[in-house]
Order: sequence, then structure tokens, then C-alpha cells
Amino acid sequence: MSTTTDLIDGEIAAYRARNLDEFLSCYSADAVIRDADGNVLMEGELQMREFYGPLFRDSPDLRVEIPRRIEFGDYVIDEEPVDGVNLEGYPPHLHAVVVNRVKDSKISHVTFLM
Repeated sequence: MSTTTDLIDGEIAAYRARNLDEFLSCYSADAVIRDADGNVLMEGELQMREFYGPLFRDSPDLRVEIPRRIEFGDYVIDEEPVDGVNLEGYPPHLHAVVVNRVKDSKISHVTFLM
């Protein structure tokens, strides 16, 4: 296990605990989150807080598993089945591949493949 995967494991633990501040502490202040087409979904801590705050607050049964992982240099690629989502516009069950790029010991870029 590397410090890169340790960071991602910490981010996932904070997600599971719905601990917004701990979750956001894993990201660089200017982190960018994109969809599979390259569209920016969120950029920076404020936009992430505006999205994940309500998700964590309103989804008491939120769960994520990591059945498969690939680590490649600065990248950690996880398969993530997610259950218990309670957020307008999103289904309660999601299945995604999440590509995380770590730079300077923080998550700097994320791409969601769903």
C-alpha cells in the first residue's frame, strides 16, 4: 500500500462516515471533478461543499464499496457501487468507476465514469 492509496482510503472512510470536513481535507483547494465526457461537475472546495454537504446530511444510509482497485503512479482507479443516495436528481443506487489523481498529497482531479 502506498501513501496515494492511504489518502484515497481516508477519503472513502470520511465518505462512509459522512464527515464533510474530513472528506474535503483529502482534496486540494482547487480540485476539479469531471464526468466521463470531460465536463466540469465541480471545481474547488466551495462547490464540493455545496454538493457533498446535502448528500451527507440527507443520506443517512449512504454506503460505498470498493470491489476493484487499480493503482498506477499518481492515479487510483476504483470501482464504486454506491447505495443510499438521497439527493434530488440522483438515483438511490449508483455504479461508477472513479479515477482519482493525487498531486502534492491531495486529490487534485477526479473523473466519474457512470
